[in-house]
Amino acid sequence: MKELDPVEVIVEKECYAKEGVHQGMQGWICDDRCVNGFWLVNFPQCGEKDDIAEIDIKESDLKLINGMDAKINERIKEEFEE
Repeated sequence: MKELDPVEVIVEKECYAKEGVHQGMQGWICDDRCVNGFWLVNFPQCGEKDDIAEIDIKESDLKLINGMDAKINERIKEEFEE
């Protein structure tokens, strides 16, 4: 993995959920360094909405994807807000 790569969270973990990030959400790696097995990942929403989070995610909890769709993040966020 490298900076700007699109990624998806493949697990549901309480430490991520506390920050609003859930399994299936998509983001992009926003630092070129992997620190202690963790990547800094940004999870955006569409348009001018604030990002959901920018947090460290364990490399084994991520998978590379071909492209990112912030609409998926908004849909998942709504599911957890209900």
